[in-house]
Amino acid sequence: MHHLFLRAALAALAVSSVAFTSCSDDNDEDTAVVAPALETKTVSSLAPQPSTPTSTGQPGTAKHYTFYSLADGKEVPYTDSASTKWDLAFRGTTILTNAGTSGPGRGGAQVKSGLFVETVVAPETGYAVDGTAKAIPTGSGNGWYNYNSTTHVVSPIAGRVLLIRTAAGKYAKVEITNYYKDAPATPAGTEPTGYYSFRYVYQPDGSINLK
Repeated sequence: MHHLFLRAALAALAVSSVAFTSCSDDNDEDTAVVAPALETKTVSSLAPQPSTPTSTGQPGTAKHYTFYSLADGKEVPYTDSASTKWDLAFRGTTILTNAGTSGPGRGGAQVKSGLFVETVVAPETGYAVDGTAKAIPTGSGNGWYNYNSTTHVVSPIAGRVLLIRTAAGKYAKVEITNYYKDAPATPAGTEPTGYYSFRYVYQPDGSINLK
């Protein structure tokens, strides 16, 4: 009788252990950490640097670029232009990356056709760096914008996404949305220029995931 009782007790203990293990596994699955979606940040009318008026009284080209950190989400002072604190720099219709002839960083860029929201993975290779030609090409139709020689309006090209490798070697995607102060929906070409509005997604963990 004693042996029968002992066997029954051991069997009950085994069933209890299996049930506890199963519950523990279920709890582990339920509490698995899911990485949050990356935030899409927007920048409105990032101002150009002051410029000297021309002989006709019109604004001239700014002497310095406006430097911006995608990692920190803020403008970087010109005094840090020789550092890796910035990722992109803007002047006129030209955008620099922090690498090559423009800076000491590991930056670079690719210009791709596609929808911003559907660009969810950054390429690991193929990034151009600034040199004789810029990583983000200049000239109407070559990079991020078209220029209308009749109206003199600079318009971002729909479906153009800038894939950026930052100064620290991490990845981001950028879409330029406006080039004029206060971002008018239909620029007349008479508004102050060089005021960049754009949206971007920055991946801080160093992976190529952009969603």
